[in-house]
Amino acid sequence: MIVNLPGTTTSKVSKKIMAMREEGGVVTLGRVLTLVVLTRVGFEEENIEAANLASREHPCRIIVLSEGSSAEATRLDAQIRVGGDAGASEVIILRGYGELATQSESLVSALLLPDAPIVAWWPHGVPDKASTTSIGRIAHRRITDSANEPDPRAALEHISATYAGGDTDLAWTRLTHWRIQLAAVLDQVDPEPVTAVTVEGAADSPSTFLLAAWLYCALGAPIRVVDDPAGTGIRRVVLERDGGNVELVRPGTVEAFLTQPGQPEQRISLPRRTLQDCLAEELRRLDPDEVFGEVITDGLARLLEHEGAAGV
Repeated sequence: MIVNLPGTTTSKVSKKIMAMREEGGVVTLGRVLTLVVLTRVGFEEENIEAANLASREHPCRIIVLSEGSSAEATRLDAQIRVGGDAGASEVIILRGYGELATQSESLVSALLLPDAPIVAWWPHGVPDKASTTSIGRIAHRRITDSANEPDPRAALEHISATYAGGDTDLAWTRLTHWRIQLAAVLDQVDPEPVTAVTVEGAADSPSTFLLAAWLYCALGAPIRVVDDPAGTGIRRVVLERDGGNVELVRPGTVEAFLTQPGQPEQRISLPRRTLQDCLAEELRRLDPDEVFGEVITDGLARLLEHEGAAGV
């Protein structure tokens, strides 16, 4: 069911949801959080689809704030989606114009689920400082996506400089399976030090750079980042050791091959992760991701210093 409410107020939207609940049996029981999506005109449906799919694991109320034009007369247009049009969630789309064009807490405060955690997600447009924005100040977790920025590496460095506990970035979430595989390998091989590391991935992939920062932070070995063509994601990691190298290579987008001393080559399922998979993973935890915090600040700073010293 989809209900359009042009020229409305958040109070009227809230009352309409209550009326729909009473008339049609639409309920919010079992909603575990409120997901506030701060997006741009033209990207709403893509983000709503990902949030709806993620909501199958985390039933929630989804509030989408879409930037309208500040040059138009002040008004608020809204749309409510429930039932089959909203997955396991309720979706409320708000688009403000004029004085209401700025995305702020005042637009969502009347629509937040009571006593439920709040997660803010910026799928496009990393804010100046997520934790100090109007929505970021009330959110338990703040999710950005540096991969969607014009200069992903610069966006990553900006996130590093403005990091606060509770921040995360989907470029980090896309690394989960790579980190699991590499950590498992290091647990299995002889406790011999890694003498050098090579990370090869797409030049436009902030995940490549974050993986290098994680490995540099964890191993402290000299590291080299090799750029691949844009759009290819992470391709290869080589851990050099005196007793034999460990190499994890993903030539395509689904399967990877692991080579390590004294063992035959292994074929591993390592598909590129979908947006909804990454979002669902981030919604599983509401506490600060301490590993990400260490990597995005200390690990990234050390990697940049290492690159500068090496003349990269």
